[in-house]
Amino acid sequence: MIVITGGAGFIGSAMLWELNRHGSREIIIVDDLGSTTTGKWQNLSGLSFTDFIHKDKFLSLLAENRLPETSVIIHMGAISATTETDASLLMENNYNYSKELALHCASRNIRFIYASSAATYGNGNRGYSDEEENLDQLRPLNMYGYSKHLFDLWARKNGILEHSVGLKFFNVFGPNEYHKENMSSVVFKAFHQIKDNGKVQLFESHRSDYRHGEQMRDFIYVKDCTALMLWLIENRSVNGVFNVGTGRARSFKDLVAATFSALGLETETEYIPMPETLRDKYQYFTQADTGKLKSYGYTRPTTSLEEGVRDYVCNYLDSDTPYFDNHNP
Repeated sequence: MIVITGGAGFIGSAMLWELNRHGSREIIIVDDLGSTTTGKWQNLSGLSFTDFIHKDKFLSLLAENRLPETSVIIHMGAISATTETDASLLMENNYNYSKELALHCASRNIRFIYASSAATYGNGNRGYSDEEENLDQLRPLNMYGYSKHLFDLWARKNGILEHSVGLKFFNVFGPNEYHKENMSSVVFKAFHQIKDNGKVQLFESHRSDYRHGEQMRDFIYVKDCTALMLWLIENRSVNGVFNVGTGRARSFKDLVAATFSALGLETETEYIPMPETLRDKYQYFTQADTGKLKSYGYTRPTTSLEEGVRDYVCNYLDSDTPYFDNHNP
């Protein structure tokens, strides 16, 4: 049995699709679907799993040994909004909940794979190395990143990373992110802006060393993330914290151009001021150092930005079946 927390969310449901695609059906989904208006439930509708458990009941069921024997827990469940201001809520969901899961897995030799975040790197002036000795140097820019960083530090201090995997996801985009609203990817937002008014709005740069639209991110397609997680399930000797990115930063201007190209249209961009509340917390450049993962033997090439955007736009966003579905792989 495999458990996916946050299994109805973006990366969690994509991982459910990946597992289904490779023949796995004995899977428990843990999540909170919230209101039907969010559409989060639709991430599960075309996929196969054994049971669904609300996240608030899951820990007690674990503690009481009332769940089937489990080989892997993929912990994607978290509050992922970088704009969340309730620090206590972030600590309870992203730190304390993760600690309980990690300790349970450690005591029962269950493979534990959890989501950290590239937000832990802050403004990037301390680099993007995922070597564990670098953790102490990091200074996240927001409480979300700090909650993830604290768990990485705790996991290292308590020996969890010796037999578990933490994944520092960079800018992930792809199908099943539709419920994320303002936290959805720029590809998703750009597609709908193009459909609605024929042009895309991007934030102006408020730094002299970056032109408008040339702020850069390490954009990675969600299918590359799930392929890596599948490999980590199969390779239990690989443990520690790893970056999940392409290793190549690209500009928002590039991403928007790729979206227009996927639709067969000429690029038209408008630049708008960045809200002042974001300016001192905004990352102008992120790029994963992927050397550590490669040194452990993971050599699968990542999808190019243009190829990932084209697949996402043409086969999902601009189709009648935008969700991952076992009948439309």
